Amino acid sequence: MIDHVASMRQAAEVLPADVFAYFAAGAGAERTLEGQEQAWDDLLLRPRVLRDVSATSSATQVLGHPVAAPVLVAPTAAHRLAHPDAEVAVARATKAAGSLLVLSMRASSRVEEVATAAGPFWQQLYVLQDRGVTDEIARRAAAAGARALVVTVDTPRVARKRVGFPASFPGTGIIEALDHRDIADPRLMQAEDVSPHDLERLAGTSGLPLVAKGVLTAEAARACVAAGASAVIVSTHGGRQLDGVVPAPFALPEVAEAVGGDVEVYVDGGVRTGSHVLKALALGARAVLVGRPVIWALASEGSEGVRRLLTEMTSDVEEALALAGCTSCADVGPDLVRWQNARYSRPGV
Repeated sequence: MIDHVASMRQAAEVLPADVFAYFAAGAGAERTLEGQEQAWDDLLLRPRVLRDVSATSSATQVLGHPVAAPVLVAPTAAHRLAHPDAEVAVARATKAAGSLLVLSMRASSRVEEVATAAGPFWQQLYVLQDRGVTDEIARRAAAAGARALVVTVDTPRVARKRVGFPASFPGTGIIEALDHRDIADPRLMQAEDVSPHDLERLAGTSGLPLVAKGVLTAEAARACVAAGASAVIVSTHGGRQLDGVVPAPFALPEVAEAVGGDVEVYVDGGVRTGSHVLKALALGARAVLVGRPVIWALASEGSEGVRRLLTEMTSDVEEALALAGCTSCADVGPDLVRWQNARYSRPGV
């Protein structure tokens, strides 16, 4: 069983204080950050019994790509702050564990470097004020072997947090690799006028499937799918954008009900255990993404720590499936969950 608290404490011991605070911080009063795991815990399981689970598998597919478990690596910025091998180490570990990496646009390694170590990976994008840079990175990622583009739609501006950037920030990354661009140019910040037209444009720029990350409502999910998204990610941005939003597990059924018959639905935000993953599947998710646990494992033990984290989560998912009376991820259904807290109750959940 994974002790995420111990892993975070180990990371706090090895990282400079300002770096640890940068990764750990949430937006505003951090209500969303603090409540994410509890929201998953408030959802209770109703296991099936008298089922043959002697041949249980956690394997599944995301956009047609096989993975060992429905647990993917979420896009997080600046891995070089946590470890000198940065995103390359995470890519190597993700491949070894049979998972899939979503590479951040704010990565501290060049996409071509990461691609040499990665198995299947997706490229996350922000729509920048200079749309040409976003489009150029999309094309570069496609040329490097990315299987999909993950466009973050909940960040027209970066929310304020209790801490700022660390004193020393990595100077080599995806945007920095565009040698003719000035990284200090304010046009390289997120576009506040981002719209469905940006999704439509990006869907045609690279020829890759498009995943919209950061939806919490049925309306937002439908708009993204109408603009060309092949999948959506229900996400609170790790509690780092608008504070006080609806918890991801409560938003998930609404989104899955709205678009789950047409596109795949994923979720992130506070998912830490195999039972959390099982609950996400029961609410309509195809897979989950984990962010901070990967950073803590990378800081503490490098690539091997990330591989161990993902491998242990796969084992945890397999155990949860078996104990719930399921032989596969496809065997999971909404009958397995009930809310214990009335504030989250809604028809059909």
